[in-house]
Amino acid sequence: MAEIAERDYSDRKKAYVERLVNLFQTYKTILLVEANFVGSNQMQQVRVSLRQSPKAEILMGKNTMVRQVIRKHMKDEKPGLAKLLAKKLESKSYRYLYGNIGLVFTNDDPKAVRAKILENKVPAPAKVGNIAKVDVFVPAGPTSLDPGQTSFFQALNIPTKINRGAIEILSEVHLIKKGDKVGSSEVSLLSKLNIKPFSYGLNVLTVYEDDNEGTIYEADILDLSEEDLLKKFFGGVSTLTAISLALGYPTLPAVPHILANAFKKILAISLATEYSFKQADKFKEMLANPGAFAAAAAPAGNNAGPAASAAAPEPEAEEEDYGFGDMFG
Repeated sequence: MAEIAERDYSDRKKAYVERLVNLFQTYKTILLVEANFVGSNQMQQVRVSLRQSPKAEILMGKNTMVRQVIRKHMKDEKPGLAKLLAKKLESKSYRYLYGNIGLVFTNDDPKAVRAKILENKVPAPAKVGNIAKVDVFVPAGPTSLDPGQTSFFQALNIPTKINRGAIEILSEVHLIKKGDKVGSSEVSLLSKLNIKPFSYGLNVLTVYEDDNEGTIYEADILDLSEEDLLKKFFGGVSTLTAISLALGYPTLPAVPHILANAFKKILAISLATEYSFKQADKFKEMLANPGAFAAAAAPAGNNAGPAASAAAPEPEAEEEDYGFGDMFG
């Protein structure tokens, strides 16, 4: 019986390795997901939803086996995967393949796949000892609790009053801060108020892109839109241009500004002296005969010709009162 069991385990291990290698070869994007407090039914719902567009495959397993497959089978074919084996500086644990981690393989948009994964979350009550991943607030308003439980709210410093035979919370209370450990008193209060502040599901931590070298980035990058990326890019270009102009060091973004500033200085010298060049002639003509350029810039509606202008007497300008009073009085 022991030999049969060992053979079965070996067959399962071989099948798992073959499937993992096939997934590494087939897909270009891998999402590393954390699967804490996720039940089997919820996991099955995620698998079913990922069969539709955008499509993806999820694989759970032992991290040691995943690392072994990367070292032995993918070292030459996809060397970028070795970055998933990087260790933390403060400990010997693996940074990416450590803990209750699963791999989601896809060739579609990782942002759309992540959105579909996050849709399959279920509300869950608070549990003692868990670390809060979000801030938890208790809303103001009436409750269904009887006045005999007022002391419970007083112990948590929650202002209340008795209204129509029930406890009413006077103002919203920040009960649990993000990152704090949940205590028994908070769990009891949330249970009494039937509040389920948390939601459990697969949490996307990291994204691996199979390019030439293998790129790994945090899942928060997927929240950036194209407008955000363009804004950051042009902000960097503006900063680089300002530094270049301040130091007098030419760079490609600063070239148009350098040329424009140089032209302004040469034009100023030309206007102040008898020296002239082709581009400055027009400016000198404008200064010498501003009336001619003003007539040329008149609106297109006033094109009846000089004869019509002479025939039509100018109407007397009506005095308008703009409320400023007499300018000299």
